[in-house]
Order: sequence, then structure tokens, then C-alpha cells
Amino acid sequence: MHQPTRLRTDNLSHAFGITNTAPRLCWTPPLGTVRQTAYQLTASNGWDTGRVESAGHSYVPYTGPDLGSRDRFEWKVRTWDRSPDGTGIASAWSEPLAVEIGLLRPEDWSAKWIGPDEPVIPAPEERPAYALHRDFTLDAVPESARAYATAHGIYELFVNGRRVGDQELTPGSTSYHSTLQVQAFDVTPFLRAGTNTVRAVLTDGWYRGTFGFTRDVDMYGMQTALLVQVELESGGARTVIGTDESWLVSPTEIAAADLMAGQHVDFRLLRDAGVSGHAVPREGSFDTLSGPVAPPTRIVEELDPVSIRRLPNGNQVVDLGQNINGWVRLSRLGAPGHKVTLVYGEALGSGGDVSQDHLRPVDFKNPGHFLAAGQVDEVIASGAAGEVFEPRHTLHGFQYVSVQGLAEDLLPADIVGCMVQTDLEQMGTFSCSDTRLNTLHDIVEWSFRDNACEVPTDCPQREKAGWTGDWQLFVPTAAYLFDVAGFTRKWLNDVRADQWENGVIANISPSPGPDIISADFMAFTNGSSGWGDAIVMVPWEIHLATGDPGILEENWEAMNRWLGFVRGTAEGNRHPARAAARATPAPHEQYLWDTGFHFGEWMEPGGPAPDLFASKSADNGIVATAYYRHSAAILAKIADILGKDAAALELAELSENVRHAWEQEYLMADGTVECGTQANFVRALAFDLLPDTAKAAVTRQLVELIRDAGTHLGTGFLSTPYLLPVLADNGYVDLAYELLMQDSEPSWLVMVDRGATTMWEAWDGIAADGSARQSLNHYSKGAVVSFLHRYTAGLRQAAGSAGWGDVIIEPRPGAGLTSASTSHRGPQGLLEVDWITDDGVLTLTATVPSGTTAEVRLPGERATAVGPGTHTFIAPAPAPATGALTFTDLARSAL
Repeated sequence: MHQPTRLRTDNLSHAFGITNTAPRLCWTPPLGTVRQTAYQLTASNGWDTGRVESAGHSYVPYTGPDLGSRDRFEWKVRTWDRSPDGTGIASAWSEPLAVEIGLLRPEDWSAKWIGPDEPVIPAPEERPAYALHRDFTLDAVPESARAYATAHGIYELFVNGRRVGDQELTPGSTSYHSTLQVQAFDVTPFLRAGTNTVRAVLTDGWYRGTFGFTRDVDMYGMQTALLVQVELESGGARTVIGTDESWLVSPTEIAAADLMAGQHVDFRLLRDAGVSGHAVPREGSFDTLSGPVAPPTRIVEELDPVSIRRLPNGNQVVDLGQNINGWVRLSRLGAPGHKVTLVYGEALGSGGDVSQDHLRPVDFKNPGHFLAAGQVDEVIASGAAGEVFEPRHTLHGFQYVSVQGLAEDLLPADIVGCMVQTDLEQMGTFSCSDTRLNTLHDIVEWSFRDNACEVPTDCPQREKAGWTGDWQLFVPTAAYLFDVAGFTRKWLNDVRADQWENGVIANISPSPGPDIISADFMAFTNGSSGWGDAIVMVPWEIHLATGDPGILEENWEAMNRWLGFVRGTAEGNRHPARAAARATPAPHEQYLWDTGFHFGEWMEPGGPAPDLFASKSADNGIVATAYYRHSAAILAKIADILGKDAAALELAELSENVRHAWEQEYLMADGTVECGTQANFVRALAFDLLPDTAKAAVTRQLVELIRDAGTHLGTGFLSTPYLLPVLADNGYVDLAYELLMQDSEPSWLVMVDRGATTMWEAWDGIAADGSARQSLNHYSKGAVVSFLHRYTAGLRQAAGSAGWGDVIIEPRPGAGLTSASTSHRGPQGLLEVDWITDDGVLTLTATVPSGTTAEVRLPGERATAVGPGTHTFIAPAPAPATGALTFTDLARSAL
């Protein structure tokens, strides 16, 4: 008998130390279920729902006994399937899932915030690690022992010399002024009768280390701090050992550690590493402490070198064969007292050594100069047996490592690449008959994984920053390929916390807050269209992927504050150029968002170089007003889902008024669009800005621009994800495939053909001569693979569906492909589509999970609705598409 699977508590498979006392529970119905009709939940704390008549199995609220600090229970579920006689068929009970609550209240903490005494704080990038430790004696091993730990900085926890847990970069990256994560560990197996030692190693991390493109420092404070509470329980009695001034501070082998710059280790420092003194009290909040919301960050994969080459200059260049996020583990350290330097990078220079020139940020405060790229580690061996260098207090984006100063030849077994990311479960797959498209899909997956480290970053080397614009573009693709619900919810908590009083959404989250940002000369760039709109678009996409209305409710207020900022700016300001042209504003102008800073389309091929300062006064109304309309339209639908009927009507009216204003201002009488670029045409079609009568003409203009460019794309950062779907939806699927398969710049396959293992920031990231430009690990352009899932393989959600309850299966083959397959593990279970063409016949096999209805559309055949099970269909292989389509549910998101 089958049983429910994939149990989750608040999106977590390991809900240990959580601080939500009203968790929500999810499960996947048993294999073979047609449609769940009822469920029963029971828990070890006495909770029993009895049989509940419901098809619901996602985000079911816990309604058992009130939960308090340290409470632990296991829950399990069984379900009933629809049966012919209507009585239902009961499943077996699921395996239980444990839940443990962390410390909920400030008064649960007897531990104090402490830190090392630093009379003089070393310069940034030169700050050492400190060990804070305490001994304690036990008569016997306790029945249960928990350690709760967090820090201002990065910490590693050790008990009796053994590292506790496998999490990396703890406590993780959050907006520390509002949220600081606490990790809970079961340390019972680490303890022994007699003397025990608890020890933590503390470094700068995100808290006070250098960060981002501008290498800001001390963003959250000037001093690191540690908070640890070990609780021992036996026979109902609890003993607490917490950080306080009795803890001792010692130097470590880590002479310097910085997330951006790198880590320097001198093992000789351990020879005389005596105690330097007692810890001192630190200021720290207990009100901002929070348990986990997302899966932890771990080493998820280890990569052996594909080659190691000794250069004439003596350096040894290690090639992992894959661009990754993380560090290396080096076990051959050379002669005692001799420094070995490791320089990490994504590309090689003309001499074959690692090049970092393309990763050096512009120094905005010193025009014409560049900042250092960082990513340099150093290690000095002491000669003690077993020394291994693994820099866990920094983070690098790299494929190559230049090992300098090591006389001995490295062997493959001496060095391994450690891939570090938030441990996300894979949910989607794709493959087809074209090897280059399969490679493209692979490099997109790798690029996202490299940037899924604590928060969705733009790149893992130069910035490591949670740019809002990047995630709003890629989140639909990410949510198909991986379970990013908890990961995104954690990030959105920071986005809301970082929102300014006037409603502006910060460009980057986590952020130290508007007071810090406002003091910087780059503060004016916050509040841009396409970036700030992430607060609306990202929760919406997660709702579509999961069916969870809770993520909409959580962000409702922040969404409205953002839209209020946009609306106020549009109604209260006119662009000077527009005011000069028309002294009296036209009625529709109150809905034009044409003032303030906007990044605009950003990095259009062949367009002008980005100029932030010029953008302060430029008229980007054609882009910004489009996003105003789009966010208002989404928010109207969110209001409807949340039962906010009056708000839904008001927002729908606002959305239509903004759409009309865009049409009045930017759609010319002859059917052309002002500022007629590929990007503006694409956006007009994707965001439904046009009357039906204008869509065909605008599409033709888009096609003409593409053909005039030699069948090359000309879209930039914001509109590229929509380009191929817009063409396919409007009758030009063959042209969409031509662009997809284009192999000269700018195109996706140029990256494949030039050996990329991750997506590039620039279309010519590696030039024809092999030189590197900008970041070689930016995932946003990789949103193109959603076209492969939804059009090539043919699996997408139906309009109006959320959580994959209703799907459309409609493969749109092209480019000579003879087969394609895709799968997605949604809330209902595993969806699979596989098709192959042979001798003019298309054979499609589809697997539909419980509670799901699929409409199968094949060329020359009537649409067929099918339910759960595996189904096979045969139809004539499609000829190249020529006619325009009218399906409204082919859009990127079901709006």
C-alpha cells in the first residue's frame, strides 16, 4: 500500500530549531492517487485531526497543542483516494517527520553576547579569526543536549574538537538589524563524561567584512560578536552553559578572513596559540533572533580537477572544468614556513594563468581606477602531520585556481573544489535531441546553483549581492527547476525589512538599511522600475509555482507600499522634457511614471554603455510605466485571491488606466511604438499594453528589427526572458527557434560554443580571441530555458492555475529537434512529458499526478483532457508554424 511522501514543515524537510509556532504542513499524495478526498494528521504530542474531508495537502495549518520553546513532536499523515463507490480508499501512514522548536523568547536566553577585546580594529581584509571557548565538566553524558548559536559575523562551532554540523557560513546572510538566524544543533553525540570544551571560531563575514561592487565595509557594525547557549537535559533537569565573560579568547591559525578578499592561514600560529584573555560583553539583540526558514547552506558537491598545468613562471593552474561557488580543499601545502598563494578566477589570460582583470569593480569614488578583484587565499604550513587548508570563512566564484609558490607538483588527489550553495531540492529536468541545447540547460542550472548561496545573488565573485532585478527575472525558471519556496521566503523577509519608509524597495537585499544606504553617493539608484517591482512579481511567481496564498498575504502590505510610491511619483511629477513639450499635462499623464532614476532596459546589445548618473535625469517612462501597469495588474489578481474585493476592483481600474496612458503616450497613430526597440516591442506584447488591433503590427515591427539585425536578438536585461515566448505566442515560433539556435553574437549558443560552463553577464563574455569581459556567472539570461520547458517540451500551467493543478501539454517542436522531455515535481506530484518524432509521426507520453487535469494539444488533433496516470498520444509531426496564435494562456506567468 502506498503512502504520502515528501513531507515538509514550512517548506523544510528538517524543521529543527524553527521559531514559527503555527507551522504549515505539506505532503505529496501517494503514488497512484486519483484525487485525494480526505486526510488525517496525527502527532506525537497528542494532536489528531481525525478524518478531514479535503483535497488539500499543501500548507495545511498545524492546529495541535500550543507550541513553546524546545517543544518537539513528530507528525504523520494518511490520505483517502477517490473510489468508485464514493467511500474512499485509505492509504498507509506516511513516515513521520520530526519538528523541534527553538528558543522563542528573549527570556529563554541566559547566554550573553560576547566578543574578543580589540583595542585597535585591524584594517578591512586583514582582520583575524578569534576562538572563543569554555571548558565544563560532566559526571555523565546527558540524555539530550542542544546548542543554539549565532553571531555577528561568521562562526564555526566545535565540541571537543569536532566540528558541529555540516552547515557553512553560519549564521547566514540576512538583514541583520531585523533578522539574525539561530542554528540549533543536537550535540548529544559530541559529549563525554569528564571535561568537555565548546569552542567557536569567529570572523567578519557579511556583518563587518567588505561586500559588493563598491566593497563597503562595517555595514552592520564595527565589532564581531558571538552568542551560544548549550542546554543539557537529564531526568527533567536542565543545565545551561552560555556565553559570558568567563569564556576565553585565543588566536587561531586564520590570520585574516574576508568574504570578498579571501582567507589567509598560518598554521604556525597554533604553536603558541595561548589564551589572550577573557571575552568582553557585546551589544546584541535577542528580539531579532529567528530559526531557519530556508534549507541550510552546505558543500553539496566536490569536484576533482580535470587538469593541472605547471607554467613557465612556476605557477600551477588547476582547472575544475566547471565554474563554481565555494573554495578548494588543499592537502599538499609545501615546505613549512613557506607561503602558498591561491588566486581564484573564471578565465585564463593569454599566458595561461588565471586572469582577474574582468572582475575588478570600477572605483566610483576614484574615476578611472579599479578596485581589487579579491579572491586570493594564502596558506603557510607548520609541518605538523595532517594539515589541510580549507578556507571556510570566505567565498569565491571560480573555475581555475593559480597555485603559486608551491615547489612540489600537485596531484589530482591534492586539491578538490568544494561547491557551496543553499541545499535546494531539484524539481525539474529537461533534455532533447540537440546536444548544444542540453549543454545550454546545464550551464543555466549551474549558474543558478552558483548564485543560490543564502540569497539569490547576481554573481558569486565580483558582488555576491541579492539584486532584486535579477531574481524577479529568473524566479519562474528557478521555481520550475528547484524548490525555492523557503529560499525565496527567507529573502523576501529581508526585502520587506529593507523597504524604505516612502515605499522604495532597496536594489539589494539583504541590506544594512536606508540610513546606511542613504549616506552613500549611490543611494539615488534605489527605487527603479523592474527592480523594485520584484516585491510584487517574486511572491506572485512563488504562488503560481506552489499554490501558496500565504506568501501573497505576507507581502501584501509591502507590495502596496511599493505601488503607493510608484503612484505618488507618477501623479506628482512630470519629466522636464514632457513639461517643455506640453505646458498643460494631458489627463493620462497622471499615470505615466517618467521621473526618478531607472536602470532602464540595461545592457542592450549594441546600445550605449550604462551610465548611472545620466539615468538620474533620463526619461525612462516607456519602461517604467510598463512595469507600473504590470505590477498593478498582478496586485489586482493578488487582491482577488486574498478576498480583498474592493482593492481588487480599484487595482484593476488603476492597471487599465496605466495601460491606456502607456498606449496614449507611446503607441503612435500609425501603429508604431515610440522608441521602437526590440525591448519595447517585447515588453508591450508581454505586459499586455496594446489593444488587440495593434498586436499584429507591433509583432511585425519586432520581427523586422530582428531580421534587420541579421536574425539576432537586441533585447537587454529586462526583456530578454520574454523574447522567445512573445514570438511564439504571436505566430513566429520558427523565428524564436532561429534566435535560440543562433551561433554568432549576440546569442546563447555563443556561450556554449566558446566553452562556457555558466551564463555570462555580457553576450561576449569570452570574446573570439579568448579574452574575458565582465562576470562569467550571471544567471538572468538563462531564463531562456523556460522556453525549452514550456514550448519545446510543451509543459506549462494553464491560465488561472496555481500549484500545477491544471496544466497544458503542447509541444511546439522546431529547429529540427526530433525529441524532447521534461519533468517537474510540483505540489501534486511528478509531471512528465516525453515526445519523439519518427517518420512523420509524433509520439507523446505524459505522466499526470494526483489531483491534476492536463489538456493535451497536438497538431491536427482535438484537445484532449486527461487525469492522473500515464498516457500516450500519436499525431502527425507538426510542420513549421506560420499562423498567428490566439491562446492567452501561453504567457510567461498566468495573469
